[in-house]
Amino acid sequence: MDRDNGSLGSQSRRRFLRAATALAALPALSAGAVEDAVRIGLTPVFLDDQMNFLRDWRRWLEAKLERSVIFVQRGNYREVVDLVRTGKLDFAWVCGYPYVRHQRELRLVAVPLWRGGPYYRSYIIVPADDTRSNSLADLRGKVFAYSDPDSNSGYLYPRYILTTHKQDPANFFSRTFFTWAHRKVVEAVGVALADGGAVDGYVWETLAEVRPELTRTTRIIERSPLLGHPPFVARADISPGELDRFRAVLLGMAADPAGEELLKRLHLDGFTRGEPALFADIASMAARLERP
Repeated sequence: MDRDNGSLGSQSRRRFLRAATALAALPALSAGAVEDAVRIGLTPVFLDDQMNFLRDWRRWLEAKLERSVIFVQRGNYREVVDLVRTGKLDFAWVCGYPYVRHQRELRLVAVPLWRGGPYYRSYIIVPADDTRSNSLADLRGKVFAYSDPDSNSGYLYPRYILTTHKQDPANFFSRTFFTWAHRKVVEAVGVALADGGAVDGYVWETLAEVRPELTRTTRIIERSPLLGHPPFVARADISPGELDRFRAVLLGMAADPAGEELLKRLHLDGFTRGEPALFADIASMAARLERP
């Protein structure tokens, strides 16, 4: 798979510099506070005011947990999941695909509620002015953008669909590349850097509300069935009390005025406890693709 190192890479560097500047402005934590801090892993999100949101969310969580909170951000799911698996993070917001792959090493904490349920979809998108492509099958021989190799909606699902139609995902497209963020899939397809792409439907719909100039340059040609929304997980050896406390805080966000405001900024309804069975379809897709 080819990675794109062009315009999207330049945009990423600019965002990194802005984030680094914002992080430098945050107050330093004492050694004791860092030692006792709750470490939460995140991958890139789509918010334009990402640093401001994370600052506000951190403060809210600290007030509820009565402990310092450190958000640890990485550019892909694999790095975040590996940090949880090795006990270097306490919790993380990941995707359903790595969750089902490493289920024995992770504890399910909570699942977001979006539009009334703990589900989302994968969208296959094309440039808005492409009026000929109406399904994934129409993108044979084209350039296709995936979000992340550990993403359900941005990688697993489209490859699974091709496999069920007796197509080889490795040879179906003329070229593929990873953007390493769902928003960047939308950007890549919108400027015709890719002829099509796979994106998290929750991200696309949220961008349609907050950054409609991005999504209006794309068109949805396929939607997956409902699938388990990317969950919060915990390291396997976390204490029951610590897990229950963090879960209760997430589940209580919608009932707290400040928590409800944070949820609105995430365009979520709240969190629910969720069960592993919620991700059974993702597990089945993964098993089909990983089968020799």
